[in-house]
Amino acid sequence: MTQSKKNRTTVEIHNRKYTIVGEEPPHHIQMVAGMVDQKMKEIQEGNPHLDTTKLAVLTAVNTMNDYLKLKDEYTDLLDQIQKKERKKNG
Repeated sequence: MTQSKKNRTTVEIHNRKYTIVGEEPPHHIQMVAGMVDQKMKEIQEGNPHLDTTKLAVLTAVNTMNDYLKLKDEYTDLLDQIQKKERKKNG
């Protein structure tokens, strides 16, 4: 079995450094970390007394909510495309 090359990228999220190991290129990991950091800042602005753990959980919940909405929109768009193609070909 061949193993994919793993990249180690150090990022800063909420004033803490993390080393992320994965197959994605470092610039991608840095972009993701920047988005997480930004989302944490946004949530903290509205809830300045949250401890880091609660802030992290709220960030994860908000991010998953956004992901699920986008996934549903994507599925709806695919369904619309398939219906149009069936009409066109049928």
